[in-house]
Amino acid sequence: MERVVCIIQARMGSSRLPGKVLKDIGGKPMLGWVVERVRQSNKIDQVVVATTSDAGDDPIVEYCRDQQIDCFRGDVFDVLDRYYQAARKFKADVVVRVTADCPLIDPAVVDRAIAELQEKKLDFSANRLPPPFKRTYPIGLDVEVATMAALSDAWQNAREQHEREHVMPYLYAGTRQFKTGVINAPQDYGSQRWTVDTPEDLEFLRGIARLLDGRMDFTWEEILALVQAHPELSTLNAAVQHKFMKEVDVRAAKK
Repeated sequence: MERVVCIIQARMGSSRLPGKVLKDIGGKPMLGWVVERVRQSNKIDQVVVATTSDAGDDPIVEYCRDQQIDCFRGDVFDVLDRYYQAARKFKADVVVRVTADCPLIDPAVVDRAIAELQEKKLDFSANRLPPPFKRTYPIGLDVEVATMAALSDAWQNAREQHEREHVMPYLYAGTRQFKTGVINAPQDYGSQRWTVDTPEDLEFLRGIARLLDGRMDFTWEEILALVQAHPELSTLNAAVQHKFMKEVDVRAAKK
């Protein structure tokens, strides 16, 4: 059986909302939401938080230790290397990439992306590709899945800064040809923004958490119904611009 490891990338140094991964949402740090949600997956064997070697990320390591969450520390800006080294340490055959700013991540969607890769014998699968590509799932349900062989290929050969920082672009937008697949939502909900990158996003998620009233077994379809029933929530972060695939952290050039 293939060993499926979900690696959640997390750091305190967000450029738009510093410390966001440990911000409180409904009485639980955002990172806690993401870990708990992906642990509900039926196909993931292990969940690992991959943070950086920077001292500023010590609070993430301490939180993981307190909550008995497996944690790995690696390069600050070469996130591809961080993923590769974490995947090697935890003996992954299949690597699931999730980010710590997606507290509404849906385990059923994660499982569907994993099944897409395994059943069709792909190198890479996802439920979205970032702009300028098309997406149909809400921003904040993002999951990418790759075989360890494909991730190793990317680690060895990816050269562009955005390929190293965003981990997977080499597999779907590079010059090499990999077998890739994208799963789509029943309708186009790609304009929905359920991720946390700004204070406005955080207020939106806290509003959703109040409506969930402590529940952690929700589906993304239930969140969609809540958003549709409470349109005032979506106005909170309607003006936030989503990042593009080739955007990179300017701090990487200064290290």
